[in-house]
This record gives sequence, structure tokens and C-alpha cells, in this order.
Amino acid sequence: MVSVILLGCSTPQFDAAKHLRPIPTVLLSDMQAKGMTSSAPILVRIFKQENELEVWKRESSGRYALLKTYGICRWSGQLGPKNREGDRQAPEGFYLVTPKQMNPRSELFLSFDLGFPNEVDRAHGRSGRHLMVHGECTSSGCYAMTNDGMAEIYALAREAFAGGQKGIQVQALPFRMTAENLAKYRADPNFAFWKNLKEGSDHFEVVRHEPRVDACGGNYVFNASAPRGPLRASRPCPELVYEPETAALVEEKQRNDTQQVAQLVRAGTGAFKRVYLDGDMHKSYRRLLDAAPSSYASFNVAEVSRLEALKGEPLEMPIQ
Repeated sequence: MVSVILLGCSTPQFDAAKHLRPIPTVLLSDMQAKGMTSSAPILVRIFKQENELEVWKRESSGRYALLKTYGICRWSGQLGPKNREGDRQAPEGFYLVTPKQMNPRSELFLSFDLGFPNEVDRAHGRSGRHLMVHGECTSSGCYAMTNDGMAEIYALAREAFAGGQKGIQVQALPFRMTAENLAKYRADPNFAFWKNLKEGSDHFEVVRHEPRVDACGGNYVFNASAPRGPLRASRPCPELVYEPETAALVEEKQRNDTQQVAQLVRAGTGAFKRVYLDGDMHKSYRRLLDAAPSSYASFNVAEVSRLEALKGEPLEMPIQ
């Protein structure tokens, strides 16, 4: 088992029922109240530092609205992208999950493959395989949920695919792109990469439509087109054309965010690098483990990986 987890996060062991669990009645009621159907497309947002996974669902208006936020039971590594196989890093970036990436036979309850490495990852020489969102609260580079949480997420994805969705966008972000976080981590070596991820986050947040994702010059580009020829991450960016109305809204948001960051820096916000022993878990699960270190049944999982790494809080290391 350990050797399998080190290489990836999933191997076959079939259970005929778990991948067919229905969407819970309470969640169906929430959808109805928000004008959503069970077959409507979904979008997933992951925030490492906050240990949260959000499922957004398309409303009848065509815009996405937040359906539910799930605590992440375990992720490993540090803030920042995954660079090489075996580094225990959970990926950051924009990924597309198709039906063939859904794994009802996962050893780690249920899972779907993020599709790492994508084109941007490959342009930077990043390597790895079997990077998943799955159950069982054990991670060596994956985002692990409780089994009950994963069953809901899997059911939401399954029904969206059944309704005709071709691919689910997953936005895996290091933290919520607030002015406070941007000011605090402005000197981190990954900051330029994070600013690129923020562009996609901004595109989604201002219009609540799934941004189209392309790549050039080793970076993501969002809702853009080129005068001629396809974009490639490995090629320099040509002059790009953006949809004017969306571009104006994104520029306004980015201008306001930049002003807020500058104000925070002037007010004395220091620059930091956040350091973990090995990843983290949601604070609600930390409290359960603190109260009863062996109470894995509370999460409906067999164990929690590397408990020793969860005993201390992450450190905020000043950067001069």
C-alpha cells in the first residue's frame, strides 16, 4: 500500500455501490432553492491554504453560483506548484477533468484525475502522474477528502457528465486571492506564477462564467484569442485579443486589488513565506483529531496520513 501511494494516489479495487450513491436530498433541496438542476454543469475551486474545495454549479441564468464548500481532509507538501514526481506537492493550476478521468475503482474510495501535467506544467518541465482528488484522507501529492465528502463531489460530477458536460474545470489555487494574501506573499519565489493564476481567478469572479483557458510563453491566458494560429505554452505569446467588456471588468478588479495591496504594504504588512511540515487539513478536522487523535471514524476514513506533520501550525517566515 505505501509504495502505491508514493507513486500516485489510486489503484483499482472495485466496489459496485459507492460511485452510484445519489446526491443527498439536502443538497438537491439547496440546488432547487438556487435555481440549479442536478444535471447542470459544475466547476471546482481548490484553495490550499484555506483547506477548502468549492463546488460551483451553473444556474438557469448561465452564471455559476457557489453550491457547497467542503473541507479538505489532507493535502501534502507546501504552497506552490508541483515540480517533479515524488516531491509530495499537490498541483496548482487550471485543469480539465473529463469522464474518462473519473475512477470508480479507486483504492482511495473514489477519485478523479486532475490531468497533471497540463500544457503549462509541461512547458516548465514539471513531472508527475496520478494526481487526484480522492477520499481516504491520505496524500502524497493529492487533494484528499473525507469519504462522505468525496461521495458527494463524485455524484455531482457524475450527474453533470450525464447531463452533457464534456469537461469540468478545476481551479487549484494556493490561497484565496485577497489583497491581504497578495501583500503577505509578494516576495515568495512563486509569486509571479500565482499572479498568473489570479488572472484566471479574476476572470471567473467578475463574470461567473467558466474562463476559456489557453497557454503561451509558459503562462496561462484566459478568454483570449490570437489573430492567427493556435496558442501553445511552449511558444511566445503573440498579440492577444480579449473580449472588451470582460477585459474591462477584469482590469478594473486588478487595478483595485493592486491599490489595496499597495495600501497594505504602506501600512506595514510584512512579506512572508508560509512553511508547512507537510501540508495541512481543514481546521474542523484538526479540532477532531486534537480531541481524539485516533478518531478516524469521524471522517469515515481508515486513517490520516502523516499525523506527525499536523501537530504544529504552519510557520510564517519573514522575507527581507
